[in-house]
Amino acid sequence: MLRTRILTALVLLAILALAAAISVQALVVLGAVFLALALAEWLRLSGLPPRAAAAAALLAGAAALACRWQGLAPSGPLLQALCALACLAWLAIAALLVRAQRAPIAVAPGLLVALALLLAGVAWLALVDLLQHGPAWTLSVLALVWLADIAAYFSGRAFGVRKLASRISPGKTWAGVWGAVVAVVLLAELASRLWPLAPLWSTRLLLAAPLVGVAVLLVLVALSIVGDLFESLVKRQAGAKDSGRILPGHGGVWDRIDATLPVLPLAVLAQSLLPGGGALG
Repeated sequence: MLRTRILTALVLLAILALAAAISVQALVVLGAVFLALALAEWLRLSGLPPRAAAAAALLAGAAALACRWQGLAPSGPLLQALCALACLAWLAIAALLVRAQRAPIAVAPGLLVALALLLAGVAWLALVDLLQHGPAWTLSVLALVWLADIAAYFSGRAFGVRKLASRISPGKTWAGVWGAVVAVVLLAELASRLWPLAPLWSTRLLLAAPLVGVAVLLVLVALSIVGDLFESLVKRQAGAKDSGRILPGHGGVWDRIDATLPVLPLAVLAQSLLPGGGALG
């Protein structure tokens, strides 16, 4: 399974690299496709019939691209407000996960659908905003999520004893959490010292405000875990092992980007609140 996961990840990276080589617009379209696929899976697991979920996701993806190309996508203070709302929603979900770990709970299907539309939509807007700073800037945010996921997997397998959320996702451990934290903070600090002029989100963050930057990185890791655990909760409630079957070794698209969805609005919000506003990129 690990070999299959690695091969699938390499194929996805190749597709991402090809889109980046073509243009930023190609990355925008690719992002819309991935988010629409993840939204369809999320809506289906929330209780919508498969065809209705697919139709709603297709309509949402098409509307998102149309708004983008027509210059109607929110930006500036409005985008920051939406990102703040999404971050608050993810913090509320974190509280829900703590409650679910103590006793089984069922989330209302209507609430799951509303969360899917809100959180996937804001993640899309945040992704488009990050892409305005360039592919390398955006990739540096995504790479931190991937690093946290990889570090959590291997540190959890090597040292994991105490379970993080046994009622929700029995495979996750506190050792995995600390492994992710250490890997993300150390790599970000190392990159900022070795390549201070590189157009990397974490580097500009740490150079502009070192202590705040580290705090944001810690929240980034925490929210990535919340995104992962929330998807596990939804899948458990729906009686599903994976969100889909489109990605061998990974399951569905939501399985692959669950940890990324909460991080994108945080990244936009963090860069806009630092000295210099949103001009970090």
